[in-house]
Amino acid sequence: MTNERNSMFDDQQFLLGTFATNCSGGMSVTKVPERWVNSWENNLKLAHLLDEAGIDFMLPIARWIGYGGDTNFHGNVLETITWAAALLARTRDINVFATIHTAANLPAVVAKQIATIDQISRGRIGLNIVAGWNQPEYEALGLDLPAGHAERYGYAQEWFDVVKALWSREKAFDWDGQHFKLTNILGDPRPAGHVPILNAAGSGEGRNFAVRNADFLFTPAIDLARSVDEIAALKAQAAEVNRPVGVLTFSHVVCRPTEKEARDYLRHFGQDNADWDAVDNLVRLQFAHAQSFPHDLLALIRDRMAAGHGGFPLVGTPEQVADGILSLHKVGFRGTTLSFVDYLTEFPYFRDTVLPILAAEGIRHPVKAFDIAV
Repeated sequence: MTNERNSMFDDQQFLLGTFATNCSGGMSVTKVPERWVNSWENNLKLAHLLDEAGIDFMLPIARWIGYGGDTNFHGNVLETITWAAALLARTRDINVFATIHTAANLPAVVAKQIATIDQISRGRIGLNIVAGWNQPEYEALGLDLPAGHAERYGYAQEWFDVVKALWSREKAFDWDGQHFKLTNILGDPRPAGHVPILNAAGSGEGRNFAVRNADFLFTPAIDLARSVDEIAALKAQAAEVNRPVGVLTFSHVVCRPTEKEARDYLRHFGQDNADWDAVDNLVRLQFAHAQSFPHDLLALIRDRMAAGHGGFPLVGTPEQVADGILSLHKVGFRGTTLSFVDYLTEFPYFRDTVLPILAAEGIRHPVKAFDIAV
């Protein structure tokens, strides 16, 4: 498979993926017993379901310490390079991203890892670049988190420049940069096609980095009226450097036969049984070190942080959930990730009831089932 068939670059459909299935709890900071168990077995079962349903990608979060509370939300996390490689070896069409923190991973090592997985997957590996924001995590790894976004993204830019050089140059070269000094290095093998690059950025420095380097910029959809202007500004910024950048967001799905059932369950897991200590730790860290969420809105979405890590709520009947996705498409998002309290038990209902509506509306291709050789 080459990138000409890679659905991440298919402009004819609104992209759908999953988020954080490698993390305990997924995206729901809840204490309910059915919350997501991020075992390898569950991830592989889900990958097969997603692949058969034509879902475009799986996106992991790279975490090293949890957020505390009764559940220690995201305390158990599968490492993303090995997770992606294994999933891609056992699937056929779906794309899988590896999420990499630039400060914790040497660019020459990552370049070779991604090139290797490119062969395993026949062009279905993607790279999500994280410049860093979680201070306690840096301390756990014995690293220093630069205070300024300019420093973080300056480092990330040279890091990715090294990766791109290793993926493009055919002869050994030296690199004499501010952060990296490399001698007689060669990237071999190299990816056969264009590796999809994703970056989540909220600061000015981060968005400058994203429009210069990423194919997809990841940002929350909190207020869709605000999203219209935000997406237009991002596309204009990318056009100034002659690069197309698709804007992705993330959503949390509670889909049930009736709206009452959906809202009752949302209240059950996202209010009555939320792990509020973990939620507050998450919100506090976002305020202190990140600009992924607009700070003037962050305090208003504490409930959303419990239900789906701040994701756009898709709650209600299949028709209401489909309408929510159509609203994201209408304001200009290129796609969204989906999360569920329990992905394995809830995704099939979404697949059977929501995907046909999206296909009928013309924003998704009809599902063509196939047998996966495992």
